[in-house]
Amino acid sequence: MSANQNMRQTYTPPKHIVSAATIVLNEHGELLLIKGPRRGWEMPGGQVEEGESLKEAAIRETREESGIEVEITKFCGIFQNVNESICNTLFLAKPVGGTMTTSDESLEVGFFPIEEALEMVTFPNFRERIRCCLDEEAHPFYVEF
Repeated sequence: MSANQNMRQTYTPPKHIVSAATIVLNEHGELLLIKGPRRGWEMPGGQVEEGESLKEAAIRETREESGIEVEITKFCGIFQNVNESICNTLFLAKPVGGTMTTSDESLEVGFFPIEEALEMVTFPNFRERIRCCLDEEAHPFYVEF
């Protein structure tokens, strides 16, 4: 058996998943949302890759899913799904460039007034994340569920 075959047979998926997401507010106070194919409207974000910082992952995922280049302005906090072993890290960010574009992970992309954006996000957990990030008095937060 070759070394490659041996590695394939012994690979096990990670026990824990770490993700990073951004709450991006433009100069008009509007929130960046992407419409994903499975979960509908949400903030951009995704899994942190090996050798990548949380901030780098948040910036990369935002760029990949929306086309928008961002600058992280603040670490907000963590949501931990204990049963699924997922840690979601959240950052506030501001757009600094790029052009809104869709991707395989985003059917639509746009900036929306905050109240309208919160109504568009149908997953209550995602709405809670956005609200926590917008409440700067609550930073940093740690939420287990």
